[in-house]
Amino acid sequence: MSSATYKLFEQAIRERKQIVCTYSGYRRELCPIILGHTRGEERALTFQLGGQSGSGLPPGGEWRCLSLSKVRLASLRDGPWMSGDDHSQPQGCVEEVDLDANPASPYSPKRT
Repeated sequence: MSSATYKLFEQAIRERKQIVCTYSGYRRELCPIILGHTRGEERALTFQLGGQSGSGLPPGGEWRCLSLSKVRLASLRDGPWMSGDDHSQPQGCVEEVDLDANPASPYSPKRT
């Protein structure tokens, strides 16, 4: 059974909404791109477009892999959908992909 956070991230992907949350003590502004599991843990590959992080956030944003059990105070918001410009590397965040925002996903998501 999926957590409430997982369901919120799924809704964000389907409706192309941003997520605002706290992760590792930092406020994050994200667009979730891939949702699924790695070794039974709920995970999301996201594009962080605003907020803070321990390693800093470069101008234009950066890819982030999140363990959904560590996400706090998550909510949806309207705003531009961003997924980054650099797709040169295959993702390694989510092993079992349930949902991918990319309609031409190479990961064979379980749901469309």
